[in-house]
Amino acid sequence: MTAIDAQPAPPEATAPRRPSLSPSRAADFKTCPLLYRFRTIDRLPERKSLAAVRGTLVHSVLEKLYDLPAAQRTPESALELVEPAWAELRDEPGIAELFETSQDDGAETDANAPESVAAWLASAGKLVEKYFTLEDPRRIEPHGREELVEVTLPDGLLLRGYVDRLDVAPNGALRVVDYKTGSMPREAFEAKALFQMKFYALVLWRTRGVVAAQLKLLYLGDGDALTYAPDEAELVRFERTLLAIWAAIERAVATQDFRPSPSRLCGWCDHQAFCPSFGGTPPPFPTEAATAAGWQTLPIVERD
Repeated sequence: MTAIDAQPAPPEATAPRRPSLSPSRAADFKTCPLLYRFRTIDRLPERKSLAAVRGTLVHSVLEKLYDLPAAQRTPESALELVEPAWAELRDEPGIAELFETSQDDGAETDANAPESVAAWLASAGKLVEKYFTLEDPRRIEPHGREELVEVTLPDGLLLRGYVDRLDVAPNGALRVVDYKTGSMPREAFEAKALFQMKFYALVLWRTRGVVAAQLKLLYLGDGDALTYAPDEAELVRFERTLLAIWAAIERAVATQDFRPSPSRLCGWCDHQAFCPSFGGTPPPFPTEAATAAGWQTLPIVERD
């Protein structure tokens, strides 16, 4: 960030907070506007899952792998990084509870019993090993890892996201890489998978003036990869899509009207107790918090 004045601005002169759009929050709104509200505006707590925490662990290992000299980026070295990465992660709130079990008496448990830490770490290790079937990290020198990319579009919309890995070729060509710990989706769902990557490609194009030569999703669950090469016209269309999503979000915030959109994904939602589709009632809209976060809301008129 470039300083505008020689002296720091007083607190009252600092720029106000303003909302931004990320790939995950845009996907939330497309999936279910009420879910977007619960996550982004109400910020309701959600349970952690072993799968999500494992994904965080594997991402951390693959990020740290590239701290090693190229010749040392081997499967063996990567597996040695699992325990230190887990040591950094395991004390975070809610993680220890995922492994709680009543197996102290040695009785046989059912299939729904929590995993042991050792078995869970072994499953993470298998995902790390699978990575080496997709790429040879000894031949890659990333330009960025877990890199924040952001841009403000001409209409004022702030786009923000974190790229797992950004590679830059000697000729300036960009490759955006994202690690997924699941399996590659069926062809019918590829567009949804690429939504996040096109988001990154758009931000990089707007900030660097270069259209990414390749968007690459590495699926460690089954050792497969999905690659895509966008073009400038496609990114222009995608930008219009994001602007339309943002306009719908702004209308929903202004009117405090977020509708649920029931689907098969509801089975994994933590907020059914507050969802009208399941007989629940959303909490009062947090107007003060929304205003503090930079949202513009309209006064609600009581109807007879």
